[in-house]
Amino acid sequence: MTTMRDVALRCGVSVKTVSRVFNDDPYVSADTRERVLRAMRESNYVPNLLARTFRSGRDTAIAIAVPDLSDPFFATLTHAVEQVAHQRGVAVVIASMGYEPDDEQPAMEALLHRMVVGAIATPISSDQSYLKRWQHKTPIVFVDRTPTGIVADSIVSDDHGGGVTATRHLLDHGHTSLAFVGDTLNVQTTRRRLEAYQSVLHEAGMVDSANSVVLGGTSSSEMASSFVEFLRESDEPTAIFSSNARCTIGLIPVLQSLGRTDMAVVGFGDFPLSGSVRPAISFIEQDPVRLGRAAAVRLFQRLDTPNRRLKRQVMLDVGLVACGSGEQPPPRRSVKTRHRYAAVDLEPA
Repeated sequence: MTTMRDVALRCGVSVKTVSRVFNDDPYVSADTRERVLRAMRESNYVPNLLARTFRSGRDTAIAIAVPDLSDPFFATLTHAVEQVAHQRGVAVVIASMGYEPDDEQPAMEALLHRMVVGAIATPISSDQSYLKRWQHKTPIVFVDRTPTGIVADSIVSDDHGGGVTATRHLLDHGHTSLAFVGDTLNVQTTRRRLEAYQSVLHEAGMVDSANSVVLGGTSSSEMASSFVEFLRESDEPTAIFSSNARCTIGLIPVLQSLGRTDMAVVGFGDFPLSGSVRPAISFIEQDPVRLGRAAAVRLFQRLDTPNRRLKRQVMLDVGLVACGSGEQPPPRRSVKTRHRYAAVDLEPA
């Protein structure tokens, strides 16, 4: 295997100069840089990253920790981070932490003990102060949710603005009986979107009893079960604001089983095959690719220029994509009969 010393001998420079070229040192002359790069190509030089890790005490990798890689949103976000990292020649170590708050700290510290050069994480607990001791040597950027108990960079979407837009859209189409469908108030984004929903209804002078909140579990099947139970026990809404893609995916088989394709739905976030549902699901466009790229770029900014002054929180705007389901008017009359909700197939189609 060709070594850095072999490359140095081939082009008549020191090993240190070869290292400076490999690390893109701007103070290497153009002529020397070209000679070294040509020697690398001709000798098929491959850097020994393991030896480099031993010398520096740090891995040539970054970490990313998200709640659930099976969630289309987090899978796409993670892939976007990987693309940016690979352009930099940096590997990515990935962890799927789940939704239990107590699982966050051990999962994060297991990643950080690998001596990665930096980390991107989506908080699932209510306190990230345990990460303070890591910050002095490992930059950490939070994505989708802001941290608590620690001062750090975060890249988030405008959850409140998106919730306001979705709720007003349903009101503008004549609905006066709405339901907010979410997973759990332990999730920061769910709380912010619910606050937005309730603030719009309050401004409109609408009574709480006619506009419900349905909270299920963290999986689509749990959400579907909670929604069916809600329909059994309360007046049926004519419109739904679904707080994330997992919830929307859980709602679809319920509405289809009940023949309720006339119920207006606006979801927060798109998901694969959403356009195949009839009518297609209207949604607040929360771009996971944009979030992931922005988080990765910020992390590398912190690695490249640690002392650079940057705004700690970056909030990305969101907008409504009208696809049909959110634009349906209220039905002329309620079609609810309680016995219809006794046997709904909750398995995804």
